[in-house]
Amino acid sequence: MASDASRPRTGPSQPSAWHAPTSGTTITAGALMVFAGAMGIFEGIAALARDDLFVVTRHYVFEFSLTGWGWVHLIVGIALVVSGCAVFTGALWARFLGVAIAGLGAIANFLWLPYYPWWAVILIAVNLFVVWALCAGMQREADASSPV
Repeated sequence: MASDASRPRTGPSQPSAWHAPTSGTTITAGALMVFAGAMGIFEGIAALARDDLFVVTRHYVFEFSLTGWGWVHLIVGIALVVSGCAVFTGALWARFLGVAIAGLGAIANFLWLPYYPWWAVILIAVNLFVVWALCAGMQREADASSPV
């Protein structure tokens, strides 16, 4: 009995089976990336198809043609959808890519503010939430895998 008391007690040798892709924040981030990407694709198609759909503000600092903005939103939207689908696989590179693409999406929508303000503000908030959720999921996975 005395020998049992003297042995140090250790935790489990392997970390728990919990994995960040199964966390609610990471799954939510992936779903919101697909949503924001789809909205970016629609925004890009609308800007490419009909230039008179959007209000054009004169003398804005970031003045580009609507066709140029359409291509920017279309490319960023496609990248968001692809990286959002990759986040569901649980790959670490997909989360890093998702943070970068969502950050670019937030910047693109910030520059899009004079053309469609409410839509841009909503997509900025969605993209910033995606960045937070992906980073929080990575932090939780790192905390779960480190020995206590």
